[in-house]
Amino acid sequence: MSRRQQIEALLKDDPDDTFLNYALAKELVGAGDVEAGIAAFDRVLSLDPDYVPAYFQKAQTLASEGDVEAARDVLVRGIDVAQRVGDSHANGEMTAYLDTL
Repeated sequence: MSRRQQIEALLKDDPDDTFLNYALAKELVGAGDVEAGIAAFDRVLSLDPDYVPAYFQKAQTLASEGDVEAARDVLVRGIDVAQRVGDSHANGEMTAYLDTL
């Protein structure tokens, strides 16, 4: 059973688990299914709008696909969330990445 299949099996028991949905999004992107990965990151953020890593990963995915403007928008939102929740490390990483786009 692949890692993706394992995650999907776990999600059947707990479909609203934020971390499992995040892990699935990363697996999808890593496997080249970018569209499904972005949709999965959106699901994570609908479940938990404060889940800061999803903003950064979604932005990186969008930028790697050439959608720099959308990546910037996601980063700006993610930076705002990181500041609000006190995640200075993620705030710094996303700010630095935004400066490169």
